[in-house]
Order: sequence, then structure tokens, then C-alpha cells
Amino acid sequence: CGITIRFTKNQRTKIDNMKKTLKIIGTIIILLILSIGVYYVTTNEPLPEGVQGKEADKLAEKMMTAINKRAFDNTEILTWSFRQKHHYIWKKQEGLVTVSWDDISITLNLNDHSKSIGNSPELIKTALDFFNNDSFWLVAPYKVFDDGVERSIVNYNNNDALLIKYTSGGSTPGDSYLWILDSTYVPTSFKMWTQIIPIGGVSGTWNDLITADSGIKLPTTHTLSLFGMKIDMGEVKAYNPNADKLAHTILKAIKHEAYKNTRFIDWSFRDKRFYKWDKEQHIVEVRWNDAKVLLHPNELDKSVVYLNDKEVSYNENLVKRAFRFFNNDSFWLVAPHKLFEPGIYRSIEMIDGKKALHVKYTSGGSTPGDSYTWIIDINYVPTSYKMYVPSMKMEGVPATWEDWIETASGTLLPTNHTFLSGNTLSMGAVKGYN
Repeated sequence: CGITIRFTKNQRTKIDNMKKTLKIIGTIIILLILSIGVYYVTTNEPLPEGVQGKEADKLAEKMMTAINKRAFDNTEILTWSFRQKHHYIWKKQEGLVTVSWDDISITLNLNDHSKSIGNSPELIKTALDFFNNDSFWLVAPYKVFDDGVERSIVNYNNNDALLIKYTSGGSTPGDSYLWILDSTYVPTSFKMWTQIIPIGGVSGTWNDLITADSGIKLPTTHTLSLFGMKIDMGEVKAYNPNADKLAHTILKAIKHEAYKNTRFIDWSFRDKRFYKWDKEQHIVEVRWNDAKVLLHPNELDKSVVYLNDKEVSYNENLVKRAFRFFNNDSFWLVAPHKLFEPGIYRSIEMIDGKKALHVKYTSGGSTPGDSYTWIIDINYVPTSYKMYVPSMKMEGVPATWEDWIETASGTLLPTNHTFLSGNTLSMGAVKGYN
């Protein structure tokens, strides 16, 4: 016998509504699958073929110079977060990272994972995976010469791009990234081929950069081509407290407070150019041959020109020449007193097992981009430096800073320099007074 089930009107309505809902959900799923399929077909890119070798390494070196890899190597502390979920304090020189999320805090020892501190091995492993992923989004361009990295050069939109493949290390070896560079070789974006994203060639921006206190370029946000997804890196910082402490110690040793209060400084350069500098007014008398310029470095058009001690009409060429002389020749006298001026980045380097102070000038003077490593004695007075001047192809050229005198105003200034060739640069009769 058959059983007939009868539904009330309300029950039949509910069933009909359920069928309609299931149909809508099914349609949405089908459309979503189709959309993903279309998106995959239209956006998926095969991994490009690059050429390994010297040209690829040369391109990578140019990128390293542009983002200041040397400063990255010497950076002491980096802090950032990843999507406001994972938070980091990385003591880079010590190989220690504090990783925190929710109410969990883990201290990773990157040099010896067994010395990491956490509630359980599982949480330590989770923290390491977080760090491997999240630090990549902060410092990836600095790692192109790490072990297990292959570099290739690729023609992308008629420009050279750098293809990087990670063959080992991290949490996902085998991933590849194509770095797109601007005209100065700073990375502005990348394309990626990774295990975690099935679509090849997804791009991400790398152009929201800051120059951190340690002198390195770091991104603060990224935008992916995958549905416009954004990645916030939080409040990004990189700084060198130990280098700053060393710089302050050097300033104390050379009596920098007295230098700041010094009104007048006299000196010469190779007995060819002669200076009287009114520091308070920032006006400099510059003499050479039969010319004299009363130089106003901050307002050159106020400068006064003399020939054979007679005032002549304003001569732009002579004024600019005096300005170049002053920038160069004053550096050889007072450079150690300028360690904290704007556009200068400080870091510690080890020279013969001892701490030295590396400074890079990114603005000011005649040749921004130059850098110097100061070697100091046991009293923290500079005794020499190594010069890195790209415009003159100097790469660690040494020169001494010697025969320091204490001036009448109480500050310390050098009177002589000696070069590797044995040649001496005399600063003449150096005076500082009020």
C-alpha cells in the first residue's frame, strides 16, 4: 500500500523557497567556478625563462646599491607588523626575533632554533613560519644573494628585470619572483610564481617605500593584482641605537659642544686655498691665487668677489668655484663634527676586530652618495677613515686624521692627513676661537 504525505500550504511554501535558495546557491557556485576559470585562463602566466650569469649578477648588484644593502647588513633593529596580526622586533645583529600574535609571544633564535624561547615546539615552528613569510614582504630584495638563490636576467617590457628563484631555505623553497626595477634600479613591483598561489604571474607593488633611520629602503604596504588585495606592514622602522651611541661618544671625545660654540675657524688647504669662516654668520672668506670671495654658502648671490684685493662685479663662476672649494676643504677639517647632520646614516662596522663607525651622506655637499668608515683610537678620537666615493671610483681608500689640536675655543681639529701613497695634506695653521 502507498503512503501519501500531505504538506500544509506553509510547508509547501518553505520547500519551494528552499529549492529556490539551493538553485541560487548552485548558480552562484557555478558562476564563481566559471569566474575563477576565466580569471585563471586570462591572467595565468608561465614562468619566464631568464639567463643566468654575470649580467644577472651585475643587475642584482645594481639593485643592492640602490637600496643600500651595506646599510641593511649593518642594521641593528627592525620592527613591523603583518596585516596588524603578527608583530615583530628583529634584533638583526644578534639573530633574535620577538614574534607576537594574539596573546602569544615567541623569541626566535635564528642562529640556533633550538635556543628559541616559547611555550611549545609547535608554537616556535608557527612563529618561524610567520617570520619566514612576513619578513619576506619587508626585506625580500636584500636577499637575492642568499645561499640557495638563483638569479637570471629577463627582458620585461623592453627593460631588464631580475628573476629570482629560491631553491632552498624559508618555508616554501621553489618559489620564483620577477623584480621590476625603475631607472635607478630600485624595485617598484614584482611578479610571483609560488606554491601557495596557483595562478602564475600575480603581481605586487613594492613602491610605497620609506628610507628608515638606518638608511635602508623598506615598504610599508603592498597591493596585489589578485582581487586588489592589500598587505599592510604596519609602522615600519629600522634603526641603529648602538651606532648612534658610538657617534655620540666620538663627538664627546673631539669636544663637539665646544665646536658648536666656536665662532671663527681659520685654516688652509695644501697652502693653496685659505679660509676664515664665521660659523655664527655662516660667511666664509675664501682666497686662492689672486681671487678672494666673501662667500655666503646659503645665499650665493649675496657673495662678494675680489680680484687683487679690489672688489669687482659679481662673478658667478668664481662664486661657484669658491663654494666647491669650501665644501671639499671644510670636510677635511670638520667632518667628524657632522655625524648627525640631516641626510647622514650611521652604522657600526667591524675593522680588524674593532668597532668602526660607517657614515653615508645621502644629501648635502658636492657629492651625495659618498660614505666613510671612521677608525677610532682607544679614546674614541678618529685616527683615519676609509673613503667610498663612487664618482672618483674610491672603494675603501684610506687616509689618516692626525695631529689633532685643541683650539683656543676648546674643540679638537686635525692639522694633517696622510694618504696610502705617503703624500700629506696639510690644513695649515688651524685656529678656532671666539
